[in-house]
Amino acid sequence: MENTLKVQIWSDVMCPFCYIGKRRIEGALAKFNHKDSVEIEWKSFQLDANFKASPDDNIIDHLSAKYGKDKAWAQEMTDNMTQNAKNSGLDFHFEKAILANSHNAHRLLHLAKKYKLGNELKEQLLKAYLTDGKDVNDLDTLSLLGQQVGLEKKITEEVLHSDAYSDEVKKDIAMAQQIGVQGVPFFVFDNKYAISGAQPEEAFLQTLETTWKEGSFDSKVTLVNTIEGDNCGIKGCN
Repeated sequence: MENTLKVQIWSDVMCPFCYIGKRRIEGALAKFNHKDSVEIEWKSFQLDANFKASPDDNIIDHLSAKYGKDKAWAQEMTDNMTQNAKNSGLDFHFEKAILANSHNAHRLLHLAKKYKLGNELKEQLLKAYLTDGKDVNDLDTLSLLGQQVGLEKKITEEVLHSDAYSDEVKKDIAMAQQIGVQGVPFFVFDNKYAISGAQPEEAFLQTLETTWKEGSFDSKVTLVNTIEGDNCGIKGCN
């Protein structure tokens, strides 16, 4: 599209700050005078590409073991994040969360992007894991989520029961490594400015306005300014 400001967002379905960051940039866009000329592109990122879930997994035990802390620490961590989410109008239920590998969810997101349904599916996947306690690696669950946003059942299941879009997921992750992404969510504006983490709405709005004023919208990937914030990386959320 002509005169379009593109925002690329690296994010993982398993990342609570990614849902919070999604809400905050949406809040900024609601205040942005040129919001109809902004294109959001969701890019794949996996906090743990090798993760394999077991039936006995739960978020408290998982966090406790991962960080070498006691369960009280893990519970406090999730409680704090739940409150943080409420401030953005989100309702997290970590007690229902089903730990999963997000690779198949990312493959389905690439299919949704092909039909311009990426943002809708991203919302449903984040809600499924963080609010509804659904298994986002279960193919039947993914198929239903895809159909709910408008993807055809036949096409959705053909993709899910194959290796389709695996290369696209890997390319997104490789690009993230190339530009120095250490944690998600990670937002790139016009291939020029970057915001790392779930920053306040004002930070997103200011970056949108600055990028729009500068124009051109065709820069090479050179991150002029990176703002750090709450994010999740391969070593955890902070």
